[in-house]
Amino acid sequence: MESVRLNNFTITLEKQFPKDIIKASFPLRYGKHSVIRTPEYEFLFNLNGEIKFIRGLNLKSWPHLTEQLKRTGGNDWVFYSVGDDSSDKGVINWMGEYYLPCLPYPSNSVWEISYFSNPNAMNALAALSQLYANLFGVCKDGLSPALRGFIDLVVDNDEGVLHEKSKKLFSIIGGRVSVLPPDTRHVDYEVIPLMIADGCLYNCKFCCVKTGRQFKARLKSDIMEQIKQLKDFYGRNLENYNALFLGNHDTLAAGEELISMAAAESFAAFGFDHSASRVPKLFIFGSVDSLLKSGSGLFEKLNSLPFYTYINIGLESVDAPTLSYIHKPVDTSKVRDAFQKMLDINSAYANIEITANFLLGEPLSTDHYQSLAKLLRDVPADSRSKGVIYLSPLMESPKKRELLPKFLEIKKQSRLPVYIYLIQRL
Repeated sequence: MESVRLNNFTITLEKQFPKDIIKASFPLRYGKHSVIRTPEYEFLFNLNGEIKFIRGLNLKSWPHLTEQLKRTGGNDWVFYSVGDDSSDKGVINWMGEYYLPCLPYPSNSVWEISYFSNPNAMNALAALSQLYANLFGVCKDGLSPALRGFIDLVVDNDEGVLHEKSKKLFSIIGGRVSVLPPDTRHVDYEVIPLMIADGCLYNCKFCCVKTGRQFKARLKSDIMEQIKQLKDFYGRNLENYNALFLGNHDTLAAGEELISMAAAESFAAFGFDHSASRVPKLFIFGSVDSLLKSGSGLFEKLNSLPFYTYINIGLESVDAPTLSYIHKPVDTSKVRDAFQKMLDINSAYANIEITANFLLGEPLSTDHYQSLAKLLRDVPADSRSKGVIYLSPLMESPKKRELLPKFLEIKKQSRLPVYIYLIQRL
């Protein structure tokens, strides 16, 4: 690790932070990043010289020293807030994390807040632009080759270049990922996306992330070409990744052969075997029908893969009128069967964890909430070690913050962990 002071900033090259993402109240730091500190800000750059985090260092111009801006792989700037309640009844209780990602686009968060109308956040982004200008003009005489190379790499990855890179990513996988599984919070939403299918089985009316396309699996040749291009796209920064998202909205319906092939090929190509102490994570979506139709062979295969696999299933409700209201073409018996299968699989397989989504919203009936509370209250004692329940606020609910008491009431009664499902894209 090399460090040097230039003008009014300090550069530290390739600082190794903890490899695993630690759930803690201090700022998220993981993987290997280079750091530039000025009197006002701390900037973190990944191994490709792309900006990743900005954190203010002066409380007079920054809301909280643990809060920060993060740039995603899709080139969104997300503000990580500690919220307005740091107790165990605050953000950690809602999200399962110590921070609330405040998104620059419409989503379903229980707490709508736009930091991009906040001058402090905008000043931080302006400071990044100034940093690019300062680095472009810095005198590099006497600097080591590594420092000169890093400065050139950062300058070559300014805002315009990063925008074009995000377009390249979407081109490789065939479009933007409109929503990530809620379980990707465990890796701070840092996943390599690989599309093995498009569309979904249902296209429910309430869903705000649907494509409207019927489900269709991708060809193996398409998947292999994505892997090849993604490996080149991420380059050196593959070292900082340890998670794979197999998309898109109902990957489980793609079947054992395609899922297993895509996971195995990705494990080898992306170097997920670089650390014996870190188990890579695999994230996929599934539906009620794709879960019920999946046989034991699929789960045996998933359990034997060198991943810990999260499968997120949209159950939505166990109330028949609610399922009709949201135009979800399943009946309550199927939803209950899928919920029981989730519990059974979580108990039977050490390397698989199935989680489920249910709806939260102002238009939903008392019967929806009562039936959901009873379902979660009656979970057997031997099924409680795995399987998070996510409550997803409807986008159409006008006062999402007012939904928190209902969320907390269900959480209190549930024998499984319950958190808010934040719709976050890549």
